[in-house]
Amino acid sequence: MPNSIMELHIQFHNAIFIKNTKMKIIAFGASPSKNSINKKLATYAAGLFENAQVEILDLNTYQMPLFSVDVEAKIGQHPLAQAFLDKIASADFLVVSMAENNGNYSAAFKNLYDWCSRIEAKVFQQKPMLLMATSPGARGGQFVLEIAKNAFPRYGADVKATFSLPSFNDNFDKEKGQISNATLDIELKGIITAI
Repeated sequence: MPNSIMELHIQFHNAIFIKNTKMKIIAFGASPSKNSINKKLATYAAGLFENAQVEILDLNTYQMPLFSVDVEAKIGQHPLAQAFLDKIASADFLVVSMAENNGNYSAAFKNLYDWCSRIEAKVFQQKPMLLMATSPGARGGQFVLEIAKNAFPRYGADVKATFSLPSFNDNFDKEKGQISNATLDIELKGIITAI
């Protein structure tokens, strides 16, 4: 209980400030493809959060040499890895959609992840995350989604929920930039509301 009118005023001001403060969401698809379906899904999902400022990252911004200890010894920690970590640090929430290449991470994402982990082992810096995947196939990237779901918490991700969108080309309207399958759309919206 407040002890004075001044304390009550401060509490009210703080409550209004919190209510009006936009949550910053960093979202990306873990693929370098210029037409990445996972980037499209991440963009759509991030836009469903209320009162949020959304920034979509492009993995092509963070292209680095293939990681090895020899390259690291020669050039040191790569500034693009630090730039990515800085983006993660700026977020209140992460929306990540994993591309599946032969049942695992895309090479571009794995390389970025490797460089970043040499600077900060907890790459995701304890940020809450919606972790997703999609693919043209009926499994919707579930192999890579399961790998990431198990691995990311060890690297600082607070995975709040997961979502897989199967058969992307059948269930996503590319022109409208949204899920076209009503059942799957309701499922994703329900997940986001519950987070």
